[in-house]
Amino acid sequence: MEKMMLPAVRSYRTVIRHRRWLTAHTFQLEMARPDGFDFIPGQRIHLNVGEIGRDYSLVSSPRDQYLRLCIRHIPRGELTPKLLEIPIGESLRFFGPNGYFLFRASGKQPVFVATGTGIAPFVSMGLTGCRGFTLLHGIRKADERYYADVFQRAAEMYMTCITGPDPGGFESFPGRVTEYVAEALPVGEYDFYLCGRTEMIRDVTRIVDRRFPESRIFIELFF
Repeated sequence: MEKMMLPAVRSYRTVIRHRRWLTAHTFQLEMARPDGFDFIPGQRIHLNVGEIGRDYSLVSSPRDQYLRLCIRHIPRGELTPKLLEIPIGESLRFFGPNGYFLFRASGKQPVFVATGTGIAPFVSMGLTGCRGFTLLHGIRKADERYYADVFQRAAEMYMTCITGPDPGGFESFPGRVTEYVAEALPVGEYDFYLCGRTEMIRDVTRIVDRRFPESRIFIELFF
């Protein structure tokens, strides 16, 4: 397989252009794309406000004029309240791109598994031409189907796994993504891409080892 050349990690300055609420608890932050900044779908940036920083996966396409992040608001968190307070037009510093959570095409069916805002790197992949994958998105409520339009176009099969009571009038699986992988995903050989909380990645990995032993697993942890 040809070795993939990653863009160099550098420091950049950007400007906040827009802030949009996706749900009552999640917002999209849009920033100017600095000259010379390149990335590969699935990579992330380290965003700083003063001395506080955190990694966020990009939901933009590498062709886009702007950089977008999907951010879960944590009211008592160190960074997200600050990102909501900063005025539009204010400058920020970030480092990037970082990470190796990149799509690697093979002869196996790709299965993308995400929980919550862990959907972010898969949005970038879908916007950039990745097609034919299965996407499993674990959410609590129907309004958390972030970027559903992207996956309805790009995915061969798009399934939201909802732990709450209301599926919202669309096809969904009543339970966690772990339950879907354990009970509903047909036996076969897959390339699993897992992005989300440690517990989900741990549990899905155990299920894959048991049900899909010939499959590969790529992970991106959200702490």
